[in-house]
Amino acid sequence: MKSGQFSLLLQVRFGPFFGAQFLGAFNDNLFKTALVTVITFDAASWTSMNVGLLNNLIAGLFILPFVLASATAGQLADKIDKSRLMRMVKVIEIAIMLIAAVGWYTHTLWILIIAVVGMGLHSALFGPLKHSYLPQHLEVSELVGGNGMVQMGTFVGILTGQLIGASLVSWGPIGLQVIIWATVVVAVFGLLFTLLVPYTPAPDPELIISRNPFPEMVRNLKFAASRSDVFIAMLANSWFWFFGAMLLAQFPVFARDVLHGEPEIFALLLTAFSLGIGAGSLMCERMSGRIVQLGLVPLGAIGLSVFSIDLYVAGSQTMPASLSAVDLMLSEHFRIFMDCLLIGLFGGFYVVPLFALIQTRGERTRLSRIIGGMNILNALFMVVAALIAMLLLSLGVSVTEIFGITGIVNAVLLILLCIKQPEYARAFGSWLLSLFKKRPLVE
Repeated sequence: MKSGQFSLLLQVRFGPFFGAQFLGAFNDNLFKTALVTVITFDAASWTSMNVGLLNNLIAGLFILPFVLASATAGQLADKIDKSRLMRMVKVIEIAIMLIAAVGWYTHTLWILIIAVVGMGLHSALFGPLKHSYLPQHLEVSELVGGNGMVQMGTFVGILTGQLIGASLVSWGPIGLQVIIWATVVVAVFGLLFTLLVPYTPAPDPELIISRNPFPEMVRNLKFAASRSDVFIAMLANSWFWFFGAMLLAQFPVFARDVLHGEPEIFALLLTAFSLGIGAGSLMCERMSGRIVQLGLVPLGAIGLSVFSIDLYVAGSQTMPASLSAVDLMLSEHFRIFMDCLLIGLFGGFYVVPLFALIQTRGERTRLSRIIGGMNILNALFMVVAALIAMLLLSLGVSVTEIFGITGIVNAVLLILLCIKQPEYARAFGSWLLSLFKKRPLVE
């Protein structure tokens, strides 16, 4: 009998790769959150620009490389040994963090913003590598568990990076010194992990890299669209990023204006969501029976709708004049914390099988480029989510109503998914029947 997904951490084919991708996600968010927090709470000493505008600009500039560079990143990952390319990307990360150090020390905002763009580029380059590496080293029966581990590591890295980045800023000048050196040291450790990643041969070493990313972007999406099952899975995955962007972008205002809480309430909601994603991703291996179980996708989508709508209902109730983290955890408002946790949990059920489907059904020699195309879609969906949220808010829609609207739209899209791709509904029905067979209703 094969070992479970946690045993992969002890194997050279997975452990070093996992460490490198976890530290990359952690470092991105440590740096970016620290910068946004510094600008928000010490704006006068850094810039005369509108802080809200600047924070949105930073978020947009971080996403921009995903649109511009993902097509080229996919080509590189299909042409070059992935272990070698990972090391190259980590060297770039070290250089970016050294540039950021100059910006911190010289108190120069635009150098730091250049570093934000650089870290967005680092993430865009690593994205196709991350998901096309797994099928070359894991068996099909290990893919769901491996993807679950990667998703868990990514969201835990994001969460810890955000929490530590915000906390260090509160330490003042000493905290900034720690941030400067921590981001460089983490990047160095990421490089050290990649030195242990095994040789991963290029699937298409004769590929000629296109100099213009835009025609390549179109070619990748057209190729992916030629396989409807793969393309629909890509769109469904991108919808999850849209869904997450719509909800998470409202959490700060929801915590401040609806829950009347301090910043730790926002951190608690974010923690609940991220821990839920991690737990749901890890549970997929056991729930799927170590196969690519598409039945988990409708299950996840149902949970996303139910608990985002419930978050709207819970958030619409009368709140106390102020709400502390203790109040949220120990009062009737604990329901809000659980909604955020369960949205994350069902999000894990939803997204992990989609990655596994793309990895197993996408053409092996073009898999990195397919994933690069999906990353472009993810970025575009997130930008559209931000624009739609801004439009809804300008029309007077409340942040809690945005939760409910997003949940309803998600339910409609689930129905359309099952109509367009009936195998999801069939797989969900088969999965439910298998549960009843394993657990008889009467003894």
